[in-house]
Amino acid sequence: MLKRQAYLERIKPFIDKDIIKIFTGIRRSGKSTLMAQVRDVLAERGVVEEQMITINFEDLRYRSQTVEALHEEILNQYSGDRLYLFFDEIQELESWEELINSMRVTIDSDIYLTGSNSSLLSGELATLLAGRYIEIRIYPFSFKEIIALSAMIKRSDVEQAFRDYIRFGGFPFIHRNQLDARATLNYLEDLHNSIILKDIVYRYGIRDVALFEKIMRYLMDNMGNTLSAKNLINYLQQDRRSISNETIYNYIAYSEDSMLLNRVSREDIKGKELLKFQEKLYLTDHGFREQIFGSNQSDINRVLENIVYLELLRRGYHVNVGAVGDREIDFKAVKSGGKAYFQVAYFLTDAKVIDREFKVYREVVDNFPKYVLSMDQNDFSQDGIIHRNIIDWLLE
Repeated sequence: MLKRQAYLERIKPFIDKDIIKIFTGIRRSGKSTLMAQVRDVLAERGVVEEQMITINFEDLRYRSQTVEALHEEILNQYSGDRLYLFFDEIQELESWEELINSMRVTIDSDIYLTGSNSSLLSGELATLLAGRYIEIRIYPFSFKEIIALSAMIKRSDVEQAFRDYIRFGGFPFIHRNQLDARATLNYLEDLHNSIILKDIVYRYGIRDVALFEKIMRYLMDNMGNTLSAKNLINYLQQDRRSISNETIYNYIAYSEDSMLLNRVSREDIKGKELLKFQEKLYLTDHGFREQIFGSNQSDINRVLENIVYLELLRRGYHVNVGAVGDREIDFKAVKSGGKAYFQVAYFLTDAKVIDREFKVYREVVDNFPKYVLSMDQNDFSQDGIIHRNIIDWLLE
């Protein structure tokens, strides 16, 4: 099993500290496995099994229990030595915030949670525990993790693996089990349906499921394009369906809460302000798009954009789309007071394409790194603008 070392290194400084560690991420992104790897780290430090309690709230035995009963059950196991509490999919337990806050103040404990809903941290917990928790967002496997899992060395094998990654994305189960194409698409279909129904439709009480699914298909098909409620309404009118702008944006918010989609704002780089109603959507895993449309290769530029966007998030950047006048820089990425810019292309096929990808940077007057990423093997760097092969960049 691949040890997700980058995440573990972020977690280790907070072990045994009075701060709750919360792992959030889309379903099946590897949160439970990471939690088990934290348990292994604790065992290596001498923590005995009796000090570690793990509860998965997708198990009906626990989800149907009251907070009071669980509280009493845990207290009965407390001997005075520190307890390490691991609560998986905590959002499935009603009033779970009360249990966590009580455990924190009642006994000597070190608490770890996972959740598949981003609104987990927007309610009572944020009020009760302000300044006492840290969120660590977990994503499906990066391309670098996939290569490490397979122990690939030959460049030809790496390039084939990248073609597969473009199609099928990075959900750990697919790569740990080396599923073939048919099994992979079946898995992605079942997982997508589970997220749509369980994390969105049931949670938010959506009645017209067919309309919601149609809207989600439209949003996935237009991944990486500027979001337009008007275009979506026109699309629905073809089938004589109608919907309000408010409902559209509610549905988008629900898909963000389930961590299926990510909304990215556009920023005027010169004016340094966010531009309203000029946002884009990217998928947390682009494999869903292949499963639904079977067209990732035919829309390769937008899929590569999605891959780069997710990699920037994994590397800890805050990401916006950049606007320079009427032109666009794919991503402005900010981290720890520094920033970098990224243009993404499939191939720099001729002088016109090269000029298009590099020219926009001439209007950005700061000295932060500026990248053009593509599949080309030749180095087209110029005027201080760095060109990188996208596979090499992903494997850094």
